[in-house]
Amino acid sequence: MCCVGNDNDLRSVTFGADGAFAGMKKGATFVDHTTASAEVARELDAAATKAGFKFVDAPVSGGQAGAENGVLTVMCGGAQDAYARAEPVIAAYARMCKLLGPAGSGQLTKMVNQICIAGLVQGLSEGIHFAKKSGLDVASVIEVISKGAAQSWQMENRYKTMNEDKYDFGFAVEWMRKDLSICIAEARRNGANLPVTALVDQFYAEVEKMGGKRWDTSSLLARLAR
Repeated sequence: MCCVGNDNDLRSVTFGADGAFAGMKKGATFVDHTTASAEVARELDAAATKAGFKFVDAPVSGGQAGAENGVLTVMCGGAQDAYARAEPVIAAYARMCKLLGPAGSGQLTKMVNQICIAGLVQGLSEGIHFAKKSGLDVASVIEVISKGAAQSWQMENRYKTMNEDKYDFGFAVEWMRKDLSICIAEARRNGANLPVTALVDQFYAEVEKMGGKRWDTSSLLARLAR
C-alpha cells in the first residue's frame, strides 16, 4: 500500500534500486491510494506487469475523518485479479470499494469526484453568503433546504463551521488545488469542458493569497465574505 503527494512523489518511492517496486515479489499486488494522474497510474501498471506483479490505482475520498472511521470511498483501476486480491484488505477501512476499469480508471473517477465537489462547495458558499446578506437565520434555512433537492454531504457536514467562519475541518485548499490541476490537465487531453471547475480553482487561488492554503475546502465562503 502506498499514499503520497503527487506524481513525482509516487515515482520517487516506487522506481529505482531503493524503490518499493524493486522489493516486490512476483505475483504480489501493489495498491496506490495517492490522488495522482491517470498517466502515472498507467506507467506504474506497465512497470509492475513487466516485473511480474500486479498494480491497482485506488485513490480515496472521505478525508481524514473517513480514514479514521474506516468509511473511505475507494475508486480502483486495474486488472480484475489484482483488484480481487486487494479488495478484502481495502474493505477494512472502506465502506465503498469498486473496480471501475483498467489502470488509470480509479484516478479518472477521483477526478470526477473532485470536479463535483468543487461545484458543490462553491454553490453552498454562495447560498450561505446570500442567506446572511438577506438577514436570514442560516441554521433555519439549512434545516429546511437540506430536506429537499439541495441536500449534499457538504451541506450536512460543513455548513455549521462555515457559518462560524471556521475552516480547519477537512481537506486543505492546497491539496484541492493539486487535485483540480490534475482534472484540468486531463480535460485538456480528453477534450472535456470544465468551466466551473476552472473557475473554482481560480477562487481557491484567491483563498491561498488570503493565507488560506491550509484552510479546508469550505473556505470558499471566506473569499465571498471579504
